[in-house]
Amino acid sequence: MPEASVRRGTAFAPAHVSGIFVPRVDARDPRARGSVGAGLVLSAGVTAAVTWERASRPSVVLASDVRSRLEISCAVARRLLAHRPGRLSVHLQHDLPIGQGFGSSAAGALATGLALASTLGVPRKKAAEVAHLADLFGGGGLGGVAAILGGGLELRIRPGIPPYGRVVRHHVDRTVLVGTVGAPIRSPEVLADPALMRRFSVGERLFEDLADRPTWERFWEVSERFTDEVGLAPPRLRAVVRGLRRRGAPAAQAMFGASFFASPPSGERGREVRRWLARAGITYRELAVARRGARTRVAGAPRRGRR
Repeated sequence: MPEASVRRGTAFAPAHVSGIFVPRVDARDPRARGSVGAGLVLSAGVTAAVTWERASRPSVVLASDVRSRLEISCAVARRLLAHRPGRLSVHLQHDLPIGQGFGSSAAGALATGLALASTLGVPRKKAAEVAHLADLFGGGGLGGVAAILGGGLELRIRPGIPPYGRVVRHHVDRTVLVGTVGAPIRSPEVLADPALMRRFSVGERLFEDLADRPTWERFWEVSERFTDEVGLAPPRLRAVVRGLRRRGAPAAQAMFGASFFASPPSGERGREVRRWLARAGITYRELAVARRGARTRVAGAPRRGRR
């Protein structure tokens, strides 16, 4: 049977917030580099839609709903297309602001990789590795791709993309509030600053404590301490985080953004937290902790489950 002249595929990769992380970038094999730490996989994220058309030469065109060039996602597409003839079009749709610590670069890279893999018959493992390497070398993050391969409260016990890295997951039926209060912070600039990177060493002992007792409450305790001890939050964000905590909502900075994530208390206290955010003019969203990680969907196939 002749090869189809046009192929399409879509994939979704969830966003993610890091409560605590410690860089681990010394491994010889970059697939084993990244970070140890813990975070939450979110129900919102990035959707990639790809179309491959037969052509005499390989080419990639990437478009999205944001103005940024999205070079990391583009690198994934070019790497997986390689020298295969054909015109590849990629469109990315973002549910959350980029550059605000919600793991958009990792989600875009993985969604692109999985959508293209399903279209061209590339193994999922290969797509995940390429996305991890693109995010790592592109300065997007240090382990976001590994984190969002599944859902839940994730603990990166060993750095890198599985099977080089190891991620332990805990299902939590909870929601989190996420919001931004300032301009994006460029991850490449933080990751390239040795002085800033040394600040994250405070996470060593905090992560050991969390790994011994990986509960929802303990996650928030160490995330708050990590935010406070690292001290990267700009003044406006620090004020919002303090305000949330005073009202009973554990809160931390979403690294590396002028953004927060918080656990709303139940009942009237939770309603007061939401009213306070609204009165303060702070834009936020309430998202579920995702049950599932990144996945593909064949064009025309019915959706399964919920995002």
